[in-house]
Amino acid sequence: MQPLSQNDIILFVENHIGDFHNARLKSLQKLKLKNILKRKNPYLFRAKNIAIASDLVRLLLDAHLSSQEETLFGEFLENLAIFICEKTFGGQKSTTEGIDLSFSRDDVLYLVAIKSGPNWGNSSQLKRMKDDFTRAKRVYRTNNTQNKKIEVVNGCCYGQDDTPDKGDYFKLCGQRFWEFVSGDANLYTEIIEPVGYRAKERNEEFVASYARVVNAFTQEFSAEFCSSSGDINWDALVRFNSAAKPSAQ
Repeated sequence: MQPLSQNDIILFVENHIGDFHNARLKSLQKLKLKNILKRKNPYLFRAKNIAIASDLVRLLLDAHLSSQEETLFGEFLENLAIFICEKTFGGQKSTTEGIDLSFSRDDVLYLVAIKSGPNWGNSSQLKRMKDDFTRAKRVYRTNNTQNKKIEVVNGCCYGQDDTPDKGDYFKLCGQRFWEFVSGDANLYTEIIEPVGYRAKERNEEFVASYARVVNAFTQEFSAEFCSSSGDINWDALVRFNSAAKPSAQ
């Protein structure tokens, strides 16, 4: 194990956190109102008695962006974890399907699938991960010239799970995961400050763009889905979202 330098983490974050902010901004700027409306449940918004067009637009936008940001930031944290493990244990980004990181520690070869948080998937997605683990172990055994024991791990960048041994794999969340890839029990708190590099400046840029999108979407929504009296035309909205299209025949 090699000691981890806080300066290495700071430099990595400063060089790569901009990718997250740029992707977040680009995702916002590429959005089309009708594409979002097609994917959201109009009955839910009606049940919540939303009557103001701009409120509906913001709810649509915020729900979409929240999902996008979780994915984008998850990619950043995954790359940070791989970078840290490379520095400490000589870890490598894996090219094997379903595996993000491989490294040796205490004479054990670890194959790691990295997720953002502990509640990342449903039962079918969990089964797919287990199948990926089984295939990966088979691949790595073929090239395991040192006959090391192979363990598979679902690593989660935040959250808690107090029963890490799942039988056929380990699930390490939050502090346990960051200590696992670094050897440092305090790393999970130490990385929070560098991650905020230029956050205020980048968020101000995002908020300005967000306001422009909300205003433009509200204008478009009002023209398409509001009556002349200014009320939301729920019938028109539901028809746009759910009406059956004529058969090709």
